[in-house]
This record gives sequence, structure tokens and C-alpha cells, in this order.
Amino acid sequence: MNAKNFLFVSKDSLSGDLAVHLLKEGHNVKFYFEDKNSKDVYDGFVDKVDNWKKYQRWADVVIFDDENFGSYADRLRKKKKLVIGGSKYTDKLEINRNFGQKELKKNGVKIAPMWNFSTYDKAINFVRENPGRYVFKPSGNNQSGDKRLVLISQREDGSDLVEFLTQNKKVLEKKNKKFVLQKFIEGVEIAVGAFFNGDDFIYPINVNFEHKNLFAKNLGPMTGEMGTLMFWSKVNKIFRSTLAKMKPDLKKSKYIGYIDLNCIVNEDGIFPLEFTSRFGYPTIQIQLAGILDEAGEWLLKLAMGNKFRLSTKKGFQVGVVVATPPLLSEGEDAEIVKIFRDISIRFKNGKESKNVHVGDIKRDADGIWRIAGASGWCLIVTGVGHTVHRARAKAYKEIRNIKIPSMFYRNDIGLRWSADSKKLRSWGYL
Repeated sequence: MNAKNFLFVSKDSLSGDLAVHLLKEGHNVKFYFEDKNSKDVYDGFVDKVDNWKKYQRWADVVIFDDENFGSYADRLRKKKKLVIGGSKYTDKLEINRNFGQKELKKNGVKIAPMWNFSTYDKAINFVRENPGRYVFKPSGNNQSGDKRLVLISQREDGSDLVEFLTQNKKVLEKKNKKFVLQKFIEGVEIAVGAFFNGDDFIYPINVNFEHKNLFAKNLGPMTGEMGTLMFWSKVNKIFRSTLAKMKPDLKKSKYIGYIDLNCIVNEDGIFPLEFTSRFGYPTIQIQLAGILDEAGEWLLKLAMGNKFRLSTKKGFQVGVVVATPPLLSEGEDAEIVKIFRDISIRFKNGKESKNVHVGDIKRDADGIWRIAGASGWCLIVTGVGHTVHRARAKAYKEIRNIKIPSMFYRNDIGLRWSADSKKLRSWGYL
């Protein structure tokens, strides 16, 4: 395949690993992101630009890697530009939780009971009048930002949620004007996703299990993501019952990109929670470890609206996020950011492997990787194997080769598979 020009447009420097992947294949890449706190991220890896619109003509493919770029993507597609990511419709599916749930229901998908609020007093009164366990989730742009604000009530009457909302009402009103309370449902959290070419899904589908809490055994605050277990699959019951039913509306919106639907399943049914209508992180990094086709080739086919089948590895892929402070520090604390920025990332054997994927880092003139930006989200380490045990072993072996001061990671990514898979099979989902 001849070298192509790929232009990445990002809010928070998210998809650098995919850009680096394309560069290694011999393609040309330019990268733009809005977040000025991360201005040094990817230095030494990719060519960054200050104004992406100046490079529209240069690009063979424009990639929007986050939500809220849908209007731009729609306009470029109308001009016959090849675009991956975003449409006004799919942005709304992800950002507006209420809209996403209504669209699922409209298409015949069973949804969990959910209530929308714009005032905290009403939510507090609602829980008091309807005791039970609920999940508090911000709606709008914050839902994919500060995951610390997601709260699952632990008490059967929801009194801990009432206490949380009452004590923090003034702060929360400033952060989140709109939010939802969703009925807590016990079960296995599982997501199904697939690439969509503007007309149909590209197969196989991706089945993944996110690990969002900071600590092992799902303890601690929510993060963006600390690791994921996934595998590529033929169409299953969960996909047919949920995401597949969204095909007509995705086609109508001319969406091209990856779309994922996170669900809770149990013996009573499948309950969709939320859409991700873009690349997920670290989903895309882990997917690259499991896709056999060259990235430039399948991305171009996808952008062109071609019908094709991805060649993928059998078995499982595990991805583990390796982080440092200031991950989850309040307001990305300036002092902590300053302390950790530029710290070197070392490898015991002297060299990084293909299973170590870049996060918010940079590379200096001597080729040394260093922490960059303000997030503390440094590396994603992957392992692939015919069994989950083997994939986990490979990923954690790679991590033992990495040396960063104060680095941390979850040591249980994929460990729930044995118990979860038994439940999923007994309920007829796998």
C-alpha cells in the first residue's frame, strides 16, 4: 500500500499510539489537539500542528478521535472527504445519556430504569421517596471526563447517595448541570462494539470487559480506565439484542468509526448503560494488538465505506494502564504535574517492546521516553494469548520490564474472566 496522509484531530491527545502505529507502517501523520496542558505530549513521536483546518487538503483521511467533533465530520463528509469518527447523531448518543437511552428504546432495546435531573434537590427527594440503590452519573461532556463523580450507592435504601448529593450539592451544581440516576442492576458488565463503515458493521465484533476503578477488585474511585480484557467474536446474543438494532440510525447519520455499547447482563436480561461512539482508550491500543491487518490499510477501507472483514488474532487480548501521579489528583495539581513531568521511562533490558503503547509521553533527542502532559496516563501494556491466563502473563511480564518512579497499575486485569464467563454461558450470552 502506498503511503497515505493521516490527520488526527483530538481534544486531549488521546490517539497518539495509533498515529505512531501508522508512522511505523510508512504513512505520513500530522496531529492536532486542543488541550494546552498537554502541549509537550508526543514530542519526538509525531508532527504536531497548531491549526488542523490548514491541513484538510493535505490529508487523505481525517480522524476525529473524540466526541464533540461530529459537526465538523458531517461537513467534511458532505465535501466527499474521507473521515473516521464523529457525527452529530453519534455525539448526541454518547453525550446525552437520556437521548442514548431513548434511541435504544425506540429501536426495541430493553433499557434499565433511569431518571434525568437538572436540580439536585429533586434528585434527593426522589431517592428519599423511592428508596433503593442507584448509580449517579453526570450527563453532558463531563460524563467522559471526570469519572470520579460517578457514584454507586452501597446502601439498599440509597441513603449514602442522599448524603453525598446533599453535602456536595453546591460543588456538583457547578460541575454538572444535568445528571442521571440509574437503577443499580447486579450482573456482569460487558461491552460489545464494532467498526461501522457508514452503511454496515465491520466484523468480527469486539467483546470487552473494562476495569474502571483505580484499585484491584473494583475498589476505589472511578477512572477513565485502568485496563481491559477483550476478544474478537462472531455475532453474539448481546450484539444482536442491542447494538445491531442501531444500524438503521447509524447508517442514516453516515457515521464511520468505532461504536461500543457497555451493558450489564444477568439472568433477567441485557441492560445497556452507555455508548462510546469513537475510539475507546485504552480500547484502540489493545485492539491494535489483536488486529493482523495493517492499520493504514483497514482505516482507509473503513473511511472509504468499503465492506471488508478484519483479520484478527484468536484468543484474548489484555491491556493494562501504567500510570503515575497526577492521575486522579484534584484539578491535575500543578505542583504534582511539575514534579513528574520529564521523568524518564526506563526498561530493564534497555529497550521498549511492541507491546508497550504510548500514552501521555514524549521522546527526547536521545530516544529516551519521558512523562509528558498533565494526566499521569503514561503507558498501555498489552499481552495476547489463546487463554486469558496466557495473555495476562505476557502483559504483566512486560510491565516488570518497566521502571518509572511512583508508577502504579492494577494487577488483576482479566482475573474476573473465570467467574464472569461461567455466568455468561449459563445465561446463554456466550
